[in-house]
Amino acid sequence: MPAEPRSIKPSPALGTAAPALPLAHALAHRALYQEVAEHLRQQIFSRQLEPGAWIDELKLCGELGISRTPMREALKVLAVEGLVTMKLRRGAYVTEMSERDVREAYQLLALLESDAAARVAAQGSDTDLAELQALHDELERQVDERDDFFAANERFHLRLLEIEANRWRQQIVTDLRRVMKLNRHHSLFKQGRLQDSLREHRELMQALQARRADEAARLMRAHFDNGLAAATGA
Repeated sequence: MPAEPRSIKPSPALGTAAPALPLAHALAHRALYQEVAEHLRQQIFSRQLEPGAWIDELKLCGELGISRTPMREALKVLAVEGLVTMKLRRGAYVTEMSERDVREAYQLLALLESDAAARVAAQGSDTDLAELQALHDELERQVDERDDFFAANERFHLRLLEIEANRWRQQIVTDLRRVMKLNRHHSLFKQGRLQDSLREHRELMQALQARRADEAARLMRAHFDNGLAAATGA
């Protein structure tokens, strides 16, 4: 008799997670280790696995009903992404961001996204700008809901990069934004920062709509500079 397909079975402690996926079904879309990597990624982003926490591989393998091979492959993926740090003879840990890490990430985001904003202001179509305006309008509606505001904010920034269409820029920014979710002191946690961020987005959107490329770049840089100051208490 053929063996029953293995599946990822979340622990009851994880709450109402998605139904378990049979391995055969998972493999139709992506390898099992990729499914495991995504599961761990979401645990990290939701703080079920905190920055600095040791990742108990055996316990997780038991919870998910898998062997250690896909777990180890998944951890390698997360290590490449910067979400996990592998320590010799000690295992895997959720990455902790130092203040220097935060500063360097913000500086790179400011450089990359300010240039993208200028290019979209100069070259984006009316349809592109209308789509960004719709995403900004969604941001306005979510200002009182922090988690929804985070998500809407990220959609706006990533869509602007998609419109600009530099795939290398998109890849670098996506990786940076993924790692920034590890920051214990996210800039938007600071009292009043959501309202300030929204005001900065309004000014940026006005510059984009007016096709003022230099101003759009300046405002995007200022947006990240202000975010860094809020995140580091500078």
